Amino acid sequence: MTGAAAVVRSLELLGVDDVFGLPGGAILPAYDALMNAESLNHILVRHEQGAGHAAEGYAAATGRVGVAIATSGPGATNLVTAIADAYMDSVPIVAITGQVFSTLMGTDAFQEADIVGITMPVTKHSFLVKKAEDIPAAIAQAFEIASTGRPGPVLVDITKDAQQAEAPFVWPPKFDLPGYRPVTRAHGKQIQAAASLLAEAKKPVLYVGGGVIRAKAAEELRAFAETTGAPVVTTLMARGAFPDSHDQHLGMPGMHGSVPAVLALQEADVLVSLGARFDDRVTGKAELFAPHAQIVHVDIDPAEIGKIKQATVPIVGDVKEVLVDLDTAYRSTVSGQKPEYAEWWQYLRGLRDQYPLGYAPSTDGLLAPQQVIQRIGELTGPEGVYAAGVGQHQMWSAQFIRYERPNSWLNSGGAGTMGYSVPAAMGAKVGEPDRPVWAIDGDGCFQMTNQELATCVLNDIPIKVAIINNSSLGMVRQWQTLFYDGRYSHTDLNTGHDTKRIPDFVKLAEAYGCLAIRVEREDQIDDAIQLALDTNDRPVVIDFVVSSDAMVWPMVPQGVSNSYVQYAREHSPAFGEED
Repeated sequence: MTGAAAVVRSLELLGVDDVFGLPGGAILPAYDALMNAESLNHILVRHEQGAGHAAEGYAAATGRVGVAIATSGPGATNLVTAIADAYMDSVPIVAITGQVFSTLMGTDAFQEADIVGITMPVTKHSFLVKKAEDIPAAIAQAFEIASTGRPGPVLVDITKDAQQAEAPFVWPPKFDLPGYRPVTRAHGKQIQAAASLLAEAKKPVLYVGGGVIRAKAAEELRAFAETTGAPVVTTLMARGAFPDSHDQHLGMPGMHGSVPAVLALQEADVLVSLGARFDDRVTGKAELFAPHAQIVHVDIDPAEIGKIKQATVPIVGDVKEVLVDLDTAYRSTVSGQKPEYAEWWQYLRGLRDQYPLGYAPSTDGLLAPQQVIQRIGELTGPEGVYAAGVGQHQMWSAQFIRYERPNSWLNSGGAGTMGYSVPAAMGAKVGEPDRPVWAIDGDGCFQMTNQELATCVLNDIPIKVAIINNSSLGMVRQWQTLFYDGRYSHTDLNTGHDTKRIPDFVKLAEAYGCLAIRVEREDQIDDAIQLALDTNDRPVVIDFVVSSDAMVWPMVPQGVSNSYVQYAREHSPAFGEED
């Protein structure tokens, strides 16, 4: 068969159901072959970045590999942001791009770009395929690499002549990946050392990162946490890995984390890091993070261990398997005599009672964004999927929606990509059609990728979009308020607070064929959300006009120690619920 047909057949044999893409000259043979696909559902996006984020949302919601397809040159470079985003957040996607004829490579041919070179720093691996017979193996290897070890994006760039040429199709292809041997089973001595360290702890904390979700290890985490009785914190990328309703859960740590979660990490004597990478938004000033703690660092990527904080017990392995082994070793070590953490828990529960998550009502007559987001979560429930953009609404969504299951919270954590939410929600809804899927977006983020609403309408993908419209680049404005004396340099978007709305989001959404609603009063919030939940024949866009003065609290300023929270608590009489 042709190389183009081999692309399609390989995807089908790998069990792929849905792909997102946009055709162009260099990938046209593959698109012609898609006409004959037996089981592939191709969704035509309006921008290649949308295809990449949709593939991410699909992967994050389902745990399967997402697929994005684009042509050469600008088609491929438009995928780069999504590929980089997937790399930072360990999302398994395969990007398939067309390339100019191999005989033209290096000549600055029309729409030529060295996409392999461009994406090398932000992919697990990149393939350049110049022969039709190499296509099945390249695609099979790409899926193997993307989905094993630490998940991540893989690029397969295929020249147009390779797509047009014919070659025998051999499946399954034989391949070897020299140098790629992910370690999944941890060393027994390290497991025992970690169990012994934890058994001796007086102030242990389980520091849970997004790797637990990628490893599908939520059940194992809960079992281990209940075995040890240790408090649990879940990072921005790990929301839902451990139920918010569980008594051992302290919330999210970091720059905008809860006071109990932040101070538990700062005062712990043993920190068990599970699939977390000690991101700067969690640690603050790294050398002052968890200063008294001995650290057990579990990660499938050996490059992460010791990168930021020195590990007392480094453990390389799949966190799902490691948790099972740790649970067994810990039970054996304590021999039924579980350590007593009463004093530690008394302190942490005191913090939880004293500093509950809260927000101040708005004073300008506009909606409190926290209330809007909280009601979305309460009316939708834990079976929903919530995809957030980047900024204040992202942090409020992480704080005020209660997550009870993994894969329910999708966001751009590492890269912080504006425009992620709408296409990611679209991809999630394709992968999880029976769940209500929300894109919780800001008025800034929404304007970057809202064209994918057309894709949703034409493909019967009924996502719900909540625009948290504060008429500004909210998080940037918050920093300008706090650190730049209120000098609001180029953060006003003019989208919502007067009669001159540019654009008018209701008219824009209606132009795309969506049900569109504007909410400006508190008594309208619930009815609008419920109408969105009851509408499943088209996308729904709700323009929530919220206060631009609302802040994300708590907040640890960038570059300072997390002990700043402790200092503020002890020295500032104004440090209370609203902080």
